[in-house]
Amino acid sequence: MANIFTMVLAGGKGERLQPLTDQRAKPAVPFGGKYRIIDFTLSNCLNSGLRQMAVLIQYKSHSLDRHIRTGWNILNPELGEYIVSVPPQQRISEEWYRGTADAVYQNLFLLDNDHPEFLLVLAGDHIYKMNYADMYNLLIEKQADAVVGAIETPVAEANRFGVIGVDDDRRILSFDEKPDKPMHIPGDPSQAFVSMGIYLFRTEVVREQLIRDAKEGTKHDFGKNIIPRMIKECRVYAFKFQDENKKAVKYWRDIGTLDAYWEANMDLVSVDPQFNLYDEHWPIRTYQGQFPPAKFVFAQDFQGGRMGVALDSIVCGGCIISGGRVQNSVLSPHVRVHDHADVRESVVMENVVIGEHARIRRAIIDKDVIIPPKTVIGFDPAADRQRFKVTDSGLVVISKGMKLHAAVDPSG
Repeated sequence: MANIFTMVLAGGKGERLQPLTDQRAKPAVPFGGKYRIIDFTLSNCLNSGLRQMAVLIQYKSHSLDRHIRTGWNILNPELGEYIVSVPPQQRISEEWYRGTADAVYQNLFLLDNDHPEFLLVLAGDHIYKMNYADMYNLLIEKQADAVVGAIETPVAEANRFGVIGVDDDRRILSFDEKPDKPMHIPGDPSQAFVSMGIYLFRTEVVREQLIRDAKEGTKHDFGKNIIPRMIKECRVYAFKFQDENKKAVKYWRDIGTLDAYWEANMDLVSVDPQFNLYDEHWPIRTYQGQFPPAKFVFAQDFQGGRMGVALDSIVCGGCIISGGRVQNSVLSPHVRVHDHADVRESVVMENVVIGEHARIRRAIIDKDVIIPPKTVIGFDPAADRQRFKVTDSGLVVISKGMKLHAAVDPSG
């Protein structure tokens, strides 16, 4: 693993996650209370034994860059180990990254000093657990030039992804983006392999491919251009996803929509979540803010009394539940829930204040929002749409720092 250099693609706009991505890149969006989305990919790298990682940032990168510098400055550069964020250098052209392949092409200079034998390319906006050493072992075993991470998906759903066609030895025969008729896995007509956006290459082979692609009028994309051409010219294999999450169903999520983001957070507060944050053998790292312990105050166990409680919820450090009720929700650090407030099935981010007698249901509240007393959110879609982003499913999303001046209580 010491001979592998890793590039994490973290420059996407994440437009379908707006307004959560209005002021930050998608990999920097908070998830699970205390984490950022990119923490899961970087934790996989660390747990896999990788020690040379460059995070390629681009759009609205300040929050992500700060998080990497404060939360991931854990390796020793004197030993040749590092995790660094790299903005567009414009060494080759004055253009921004034109695609995933172009992002790597414009940063090939990072490989010039150490000349690593292998290059691992990852997406920084997926939630999963994976030991990348298993991919390396397959590449060596098959004497392959490239290995593509693949996960089994029902054929009926595979047309939403890049579909990988393989032979009985899992050598890749085809790679089609969102095909009308996905090719099934040999021996299993109900399942197809879809790409996870994880690629391991022999460095010199992919360098040649990227230089050729840069001179052509393509989309400069690994899935659309690089891998399809390599299939014809090189030995390219599919690696069947081995899930370190160790649950009955494999977990890999591209939480690219607001509803998918909310659902993934709600899974975490279930009794037996699909994604396990508490596995000591595969820890998920992040920046740890200096917050005091969470606190729950008022235990007036009588009619009309104040009770500070949180049930089936994740509550991070610095939170104070002061006479309010939180249920089936995720609270990031430093959230205040005041007297008789009721918060249910919601994702509440850092520095949010929920006023007295407020009622919140099925909402995502971004950072630095103050919810005035008696505000009602999530009960009247028509009223919510006048002020907030509301998805087709009725999920309410409140932008970072949004100023709410008046409570809306349809009951009067």
